[in-house]
Amino acid sequence: MPHSEKPVDQERIVERVQRHGDSIWALIEAQGMATRAPFPDPRTLRSFSLGEVAEILGVSGSYLRQLSIDGLGPTPELGTAGRRSYTLGQINELRDYLASSRPKEALKFCPRRRQGDKLQIISVVAGPASTTTSFYLAQGLALQGFRVLAIDLDSHGSLSGMFGYYSFGYPVHNASMYAAIRYDDDQKSIRSVIQPTLFDGLHLVPGSAELSIFEEDCGRLFRSENFKYPDASSRMVSALKEVDADYDVVVLSCGDGGFLTAGAYEAATGVLVTVRPEMPDIVSMTSSLYSFTHFVALIERAGRTVNHDFFKYLVTRHDPRDVSQQKSIAMLREPLGDDLLTATVWESDAIRQAGDKGRSLYELSSGSVGRSSYEQAMKSLNSANAEIMDIMSEVWGRAPFYVSQASRSTTAGKASSESRGLSK
Repeated sequence: MPHSEKPVDQERIVERVQRHGDSIWALIEAQGMATRAPFPDPRTLRSFSLGEVAEILGVSGSYLRQLSIDGLGPTPELGTAGRRSYTLGQINELRDYLASSRPKEALKFCPRRRQGDKLQIISVVAGPASTTTSFYLAQGLALQGFRVLAIDLDSHGSLSGMFGYYSFGYPVHNASMYAAIRYDDDQKSIRSVIQPTLFDGLHLVPGSAELSIFEEDCGRLFRSENFKYPDASSRMVSALKEVDADYDVVVLSCGDGGFLTAGAYEAATGVLVTVRPEMPDIVSMTSSLYSFTHFVALIERAGRTVNHDFFKYLVTRHDPRDVSQQKSIAMLREPLGDDLLTATVWESDAIRQAGDKGRSLYELSSGSVGRSSYEQAMKSLNSANAEIMDIMSEVWGRAPFYVSQASRSTTAGKASSESRGLSK
């Protein structure tokens, strides 16, 4: 069929689309957004009830209430009927107060690195719910008092979007990890791209389309050097050394970039692989394992040793009522043994609904997504995070206690005493 003929002076489709894009971008620039991209969605973090704070800190609500009455520690906000609530910043102030007033339990209240403890760098391999896992792990660690840096290595900025940072797919200049690892004269310190988040003690290096430029640069070097492995991953290691003293944990959320993923593997002290207990996902996960061994072989061929303190697997999107999934988990347990975490993260409408609201469950109260679903999801999330924190504790030579604490509590987002009208 011949193309329809149009008058010479009629605007072509491609020209109209170009005009649309230019016009909309001009409006965005006029509002001052384009110059700040990736820019955060303006939102605030809710306060936490006294019952929630008691669970997070592992103390009783009556003890916290008495501290408030005695004027000790931060002053909580008083709401309806005198109910007390604390910001996350105030929770961390409470940590410092409790650590100083109860020195024998200082590590419980203030679990940050001590002298001689190495920075924990956890690489979360791209897979089922891996971005969500990175998101909840980073926020969960921050709620427990750790200083956390989350790094989005996805050129689509998936993790960044969860934190409220949006780049619209544009390769914004030096706004991602690319700034710290690029090969040209525009290389900057990683500090220049670290952004705040809603969570006190949790920072983010956003992802951006410019990360794909790094992949292209590495590919050209790889080919031009007769397939000798370039120093792409050692650049990641060097960049993180700049902020070694500033954080306790770094969470590297991997995307689909090969060289960036290799960098995450070399920099990591531990690796976390997510897997959904369905056969196609298990096959895909197995491919990721072969990719890991391939990347490590290339790095070691370049004369650098790759060592990890742990390599763990986490079952995500688990439906415990699905018999076939239970069989798949049992099948995985045989070859993986203790490397497969005991906790699983359940398939959850609450997590999906929170995502639809552009929030995490930690940012919402139970009434926002349904109390029963909320509490169930929080229990599975907190159980998985507790296992990972116990692994970190063992690496630092500490006795693990997070799993036992999680088993005694309800959820970090649920205050059972408050629901009975007791927490004020």
